[in-house]
Amino acid sequence: MITNNFKKHTSKNPLKQLFINNFFNVIFNELRGLEIDSVLDVGCGEGFTLKKLKEKGILRQGSGQVGQKFVGIDASKEAISLGKKENPELNLEIGDIYKLKFTDKSFDLVLCNEVFEHLENPEKALAELKRVSKKFILLSVPNEPWFYLFNYTQWGKNIGHINKWSAGKFKKFIESQGLEILTTKTPFPWTVLFCKI
Repeated sequence: MITNNFKKHTSKNPLKQLFINNFFNVIFNELRGLEIDSVLDVGCGEGFTLKKLKEKGILRQGSGQVGQKFVGIDASKEAISLGKKENPELNLEIGDIYKLKFTDKSFDLVLCNEVFEHLENPEKALAELKRVSKKFILLSVPNEPWFYLFNYTQWGKNIGHINKWSAGKFKKFIESQGLEILTTKTPFPWTVLFCKI
């Protein structure tokens, strides 16, 4: 079974690819030069973000085996199964954002991209991300109303988002949960927050 996320990342549509590449460039610029020895991607889908981070050499040299340091979890069995076929070098597992199986402060960097708009309890999820991170958290959500307008008018799809945040509203939500926001970026049509624990 092919997931919507897989279709998005493998699309031949040049406009989609332009936006996705711009999104990843923003992430790479935020992470470049940081002391990161371990990464957890929560809501990793098929592992596209982890694969790109690995290719860009985000981990410090001498950080140990990448497989042990790059971990992705997702609630979708289909996404993890497809990800293991497409990216067998990555450590991808089924997991629950509300109850992460890792000990406190297990990862230097915790990523969670395009997940919070789908969650019924974003506060509980963020508490878990904070618990397992020892340095940084990088979050992204669709920047509303632009994401909805762009997606709906271009492809007419119901994208099934429970939460709809503008960049300012998402920033206020994250700050209200006790995270220090280091930078806010808005690569169209997303909001990206780079935070410190």
